[in-house]
Amino acid sequence: MKKQKKTRIEQFVIDKVKEIRIQKGISQEEIALFLETTKGFIGQIETPNHSSKYNINHLNTIAVEFNCSIKDFFPDLPFPDEEKI
Repeated sequence: MKKQKKTRIEQFVIDKVKEIRIQKGISQEEIALFLETTKGFIGQIETPNHSSKYNINHLNTIAVEFNCSIKDFFPDLPFPDEEKI
């Protein structure tokens, strides 16, 4: 089985963005538009076995567009074993 290319914290953040995106009824295409990227790139980010991920600037823009805090994408406590999963 192929190992994932994202760390636990990276996957947590991606999952939180996706969760909030779905709750707000925002599509991958809409995120791609305000991040000035492609729907395919957002799809790659949301795919666990792909190495693409959001950067801090992406997360800031998403927080602005979602009308939430950037902190909403992060866990309350750090993950102690930060290996790629």
